[in-house]
Amino acid sequence: MLRAMAEFEKSDIEWQPLALTLVEYPKGDLWGKFFAITSLAPFGIGSGFITLILFRRDLHTIAFFIGTLLNELMNIILKHIFCEKRPLSRGNLYNEYGMPSSHSQFIWFFSFYVLYFFIFRLHHIYNNNILSIVGKVIIMSSCFMLSLIVSMGRVYLEYHTSTQVIYGGIVGFINATLWFGVVHRILTPLFPQVANLKVCEILMIRDTTLIPNVLFFEYTKSRHEARTRGRKLAALKPVR
Repeated sequence: MLRAMAEFEKSDIEWQPLALTLVEYPKGDLWGKFFAITSLAPFGIGSGFITLILFRRDLHTIAFFIGTLLNELMNIILKHIFCEKRPLSRGNLYNEYGMPSSHSQFIWFFSFYVLYFFIFRLHHIYNNNILSIVGKVIIMSSCFMLSLIVSMGRVYLEYHTSTQVIYGGIVGFINATLWFGVVHRILTPLFPQVANLKVCEILMIRDTTLIPNVLFFEYTKSRHEARTRGRKLAALKPVR
């Protein structure tokens, strides 16, 4: 009797799918599949942020990530202000509004922030090095190409209208500009004091703003440390 009642209660439960990473595309459509895969880029970027924060613990990376979260919060607010539906209804999979496109807003925020970072923060690194300049151009071009592909995919898969995607890109551009200005002009001068806080010392959160090339710095320091420890270990070995 109790088992029958439990099964009856379970049958009355309405299951709501988590459509956060679920992307539909027309079966057999290779372009649709390509756009469906590239539309997962924001989630990959978000995972990359979390990984960088856990292993690098740099204040500027944390500030960048906070900016993406604020950008997403604004997207949610704007969607509930405009209350504009998506072009194609997908039942219970997507019940939120579509104006502006969150994918478009996120990816263009990310791309423009990276652009500002290269222009204003990395302009002094190896300016005369051709390979370095080419590398910067490739990275920035890749970001904007990815943004264009993701935006086109949202329209192609009928998750958003062209207007929703364009407005999402515009909002992302504005937010990236404003947030980079806040980080560059207001927060960055405070990073040394923040890094010296006790809680930051415990969590090993650091400020690498004044280091021109962090990757090269870490490479040389780790290489020097490895050689030093190698010599110490060799000196401790007993002579036969």
